[in-house]
This record gives sequence, C-alpha cells and structure tokens, in this order.
Amino acid sequence: MKIGILSAGGDSPGINAAIRGVGKTAIWHYGMEVIGIHNGFTGLLNKDIEVLDEGKLSGILNLGGTILGTSREKPFKKKSEPGDINKPLVIRQNYIELGLDCMVCIGGNGTQKTANRFSEMGLNVIGIPKTIDNDVWGTDITFGFDTAVNIATDAIDRLHSTASSHKRVMVVEVMGHHAGWIALYAGMAGGADVILIPEIEFDINKVNEAILNRSKRGKPSSIVVVAEGIKTGSSKRPADYISHAIEEATGIETRETVLGYIQRGGSPSPFDRNLATRLGSHATELIANKQFGQMVCLKEEKITSLPLSEVAGKLKLVDPEHDLITQGERMGISFGK
Repeated sequence: MKIGILSAGGDSPGINAAIRGVGKTAIWHYGMEVIGIHNGFTGLLNKDIEVLDEGKLSGILNLGGTILGTSREKPFKKKSEPGDINKPLVIRQNYIELGLDCMVCIGGNGTQKTANRFSEMGLNVIGIPKTIDNDVWGTDITFGFDTAVNIATDAIDRLHSTASSHKRVMVVEVMGHHAGWIALYAGMAGGADVILIPEIEFDINKVNEAILNRSKRGKPSSIVVVAEGIKTGSSKRPADYISHAIEEATGIETRETVLGYIQRGGSPSPFDRNLATRLGSHATELIANKQFGQMVCLKEEKITSLPLSEVAGKLKLVDPEHDLITQGERMGISFGK
C-alpha cells in the first residue's frame, strides 16, 4: 500500500513523533510506501511531496514543529470569486494520480472536519488528533496539550516570585480560543489565585473582590490566569483588559504577560511523544485493515478509534463541574463567578 501523511492547522509539539509513528510502523511492520505531503492540504493541491524513508524518519522524535510543514488551507471553504479552482476536486484528482491508498491527516478540529469531507467524497482517510488546546471531541487528550501545560505552568511558577517581590497582581494569558483546558490545568498546577476560562462566564467585580480579599488577609500579590478566548466585551487582549480593570478597581499594581506561541514551540514532553507514537502506530494498523474514515483516539488509557463523522464539527469543552474546578473553589480559588 502507498500512504500519504500531512499535518495541517497550527503546529503542536508531537507532530513529528506522530509522523514517525505512522511511517516507521508502515515501513517496518507492513512494508508500505510512505509519502510526506508538504504544507497541509496545500501540498495536495500542488503535488508537493517527498518519499519518507527510514532515514528521513530518524532523529525527529524529539523535534518540535513538523518536518512536513503546515498551513491553514481549508479546501472546502467557499470560493471567494468566480474562476477559482474547485480545490476538493483538484485534491481528489491528485490523490488518485499519486496512487495513494490512504491519506493520514494530522490536525485539530478543522482538519478532522476536512478529513471527514474527503472521506464522504470517497477518499480513504485516517485522522490523528493534535492540538495544544485539547478541544478535539472524541479523545480524552490530544498530544501537544501536556507540553503546553508544562510550559505555561513553568511560566506561572516564575511569575510568582516577581509578583511576591513587587507585591503585584500578575495576569497571565494562555492559549485557548473556545476551551479553557490549558488555563485550568496550568492555573491549578501553578497555584493561580484566579482562573478565567471561556466555559464559565466571569464577573470582573468578583475577580476584583477576590484580589482585595487576599490583600486584606495579608497577601498583596496574586496570580490571575486567563484563557485568550474569555469574553470581555472589549477589543483589547484579555490580559490587557483584565489587568487594567484590576488595577483601576483595587489600586494594586498589576502587570500582564501573554505567553502566546511559546506554548506551541519546542520539544514535546515524554508523555506527548509516547501518545503521538501510539496514535500514529494505530493509524497505520487501521490502514492495513482497511478501516478507513476513522480518527484514532485515546479512551480510558487505550488507543482506539471512532468514525470521523462523529467528530466533525464538535468541540470538547471544559465541564463547569470538572473536579479541578470544584476542588479549586473549595480551596479558595476564584473562577470569577
């Protein structure tokens, strides 16, 4: 069999481990030919490919980013003007001309939705979920999340000393457009005093009250962790809005730190390397068994799969009753409500 691998959407620590897991299993165990597709679905539009042999798959386990490159090309997005090419049909034709028996799509929600659309067009597709946001529906965890939480937690740990030394409030903004997984896990692991996530509507007055109550108890410094997707009603970045609101209402000097792309870069954690390897290997097993139209996933510590049609268009959000939230509130952590 001849399989193609692509990575699409935002980069995430562990993509190379997944590529390696797919490729090495395909070559060593099943005797398959493996093709790397450059820059996501753009590579399929342009037939921008390379053969992935053992040499090209060696030494990449610990590398961040993706050796194949990525893009946010969305082939099924509506045509912007008359005369545009029909990208899905071009990709389908190129898939056939390249002689592919299956296409492995490594990506987040948008990529899995696109993979499902191609599956509906008759192409053999397997999805591998990745995103630091951990918001792909159907899997307990996505690779990249653990690394991002480690990076964010380390940053919060370092900000504690500055906050304490200057008796300041430090507002730390982490990634998470729709889901607050990173903010919740890093905030709790880093000993944050206030955690704001998109899934829980916050009241800035409650946040200020929590900060002032800490000050009255002899704790003039506080750490506030916010997800980038919280709704503030302002055009400012959440960290900027929250820090100004806190300083104005409490009189306590407040500073903001936006971690940004630092969370997505660098070497994947051991957990993410192993998870990506397991998902990649299982993806190849599904291909060998001709079980297409599936997304591999982690369920209760076991690697399994589910139909792409069940995943497409869904998000895995933080349950407001999550035990970390419940325990956090019992410990006096404010979630702005």
